Amino acid sequence: MVQDLVKDGAVETLKKYFSSRMEFGTAGLRAAMGPGIACMNDLTIIQTTQGFCRYLEKSFSDLKERGVVIGYDARAHPPSGGSSKHFARLAAAVFISQGVPVHLFSDITPTPFVPFTVSHLGLCAGIMVTASHNPKQDNGYKVYWENGAQIVSPHDKEISKAIEENLEPWPESWSTEAALKNPLLKDPYQDIHTEYFKAIQKHCHHRDINKTSKVKIVHTSVHGVGHAFVQSAFKAFELNPPYAVEEQKDPDPEFPTVKYPNPEEGEGVLTLSFALAEREGATVVLANDPDADRLAIAEKQENGQWRVFTGNELGALLGWWMFRCWKQQTSDASVVKNLYMLSSTVSSKILRAIALKEGFHFEETLTGFKWMGNRARDLLDQGKTVLFAFEEAIGMDAQAKLKSKDSRCPMYNLGLVQQAVVYGYHMSKNSYFICHNQDVIRSLFERLRNHDGQKNSYPTECGRFPISAIRDLTTGYDSSQPDKKAVLPVSSSSQMITFTFSNGGVATMRTSGTEPKIKYYTELCTAPGNSDVAYLKKELDELVDAIIENFFEPQKNKLQPKPE
Repeated sequence: MVQDLVKDGAVETLKKYFSSRMEFGTAGLRAAMGPGIACMNDLTIIQTTQGFCRYLEKSFSDLKERGVVIGYDARAHPPSGGSSKHFARLAAAVFISQGVPVHLFSDITPTPFVPFTVSHLGLCAGIMVTASHNPKQDNGYKVYWENGAQIVSPHDKEISKAIEENLEPWPESWSTEAALKNPLLKDPYQDIHTEYFKAIQKHCHHRDINKTSKVKIVHTSVHGVGHAFVQSAFKAFELNPPYAVEEQKDPDPEFPTVKYPNPEEGEGVLTLSFALAEREGATVVLANDPDADRLAIAEKQENGQWRVFTGNELGALLGWWMFRCWKQQTSDASVVKNLYMLSSTVSSKILRAIALKEGFHFEETLTGFKWMGNRARDLLDQGKTVLFAFEEAIGMDAQAKLKSKDSRCPMYNLGLVQQAVVYGYHMSKNSYFICHNQDVIRSLFERLRNHDGQKNSYPTECGRFPISAIRDLTTGYDSSQPDKKAVLPVSSSSQMITFTFSNGGVATMRTSGTEPKIKYYTELCTAPGNSDVAYLKKELDELVDAIIENFFEPQKNKLQPKPE
């Protein structure tokens, strides 16, 4: 591949591949498969794993007793010869060459199996080779710590440093065939498959209803790993198996039927699911992303239209459902003070409203399950109960142990409207712009920090909407705190500013850690009992239009809107 590029004189492409190394962050690595230090390939996988191995040796004196787990999805890239399975085997060879036991799955697994294995077997760390819902040419390398959560700082910086110190491949790092025959290598597949589906059964609160349920459900794994595991999850709950979308059921790294293999993108990804549901008379559609750690849900409405629930709506429904089930099973009402729910700071504040009314605790974390996972572990260590966590990007975690493929809610009417009356309407509108130019992204955010050319001066209004508070988690500024310092962790390597408006609206603008996107998240709420939804929707639409026009300036910055 490189020789062809040299022959063709493709200097710019070669520069892109070889000029700068992929950055190892809290999300691990994510990049295209291909040649060079900017891509995922055999060499960069070996270098990354060597650095990670050295860092684990420093961090755990018992690494050679406890070991690590490695899982992988079904991604493959024939032009470069890269695949998730091959990368996982290379990573296993590196650890085994240093005498570290490796639990390497013998087949594709959903991402939640890796953190579950870390916790279940008491391992030091886990690696999942996946690019989740990214385009087909990409791959990734997610890292989990001994607590079962993805790493947070300073682990990422220390691992990155260790990678730079171990770039020369060790002699046995290439020896995948020898590693596969080594007694240090174990296959946890059967044991974990059994234990995982046994563990989720404690969330099955209505087995009798499940057994007799007539609800018909369609499921798609969007050419990823989810099919067999979702079938097993339904079986564990004694539900009728969902109808599988035949064209998308089996893993296919080409993702032939979808433009983007991401159910978060909504209806376009679900077209085949809706068609199957219509044929079978199903009223609920479930969709996993390719590594099966996100879940989208759609429900057929009385008017025959399909409603795709947002991540915030699912968080509201499942959070309410988890609390309802907990309440029914708890005789001592006073223990509610030890109960917690979590969500990311860009997600809906609906759980906060439920917590205020019901008496449990609600906390926000930074975006990403790594933050919620680590905070949940801290609370569990203090003897607290973490019942539920979610983020708007259709990720959910039931009882802070499993990324839950929750198939219980369809047994009840998905009554968002009924719950809104009790806890207040929370209306959100989230989207993104695509921008490949880092300089444009930087100047867009710097303009907001230096409003009207004044350094460290933020806007006081956006169109007709006055701003009452600003939090900047890139710089650490928070106007609502007495000392003007943000409470949540600060990261200068990513952009994130939150505006609170006088009308109660909240808007966050942030960059994505894994994709060329500038995202925005907005929400407006009403008090419980207030049902003026039309006004709320109009006000939110106008607020979003003002943010796009005044803060994003898409024409000036040449930003591409989210594809329809």
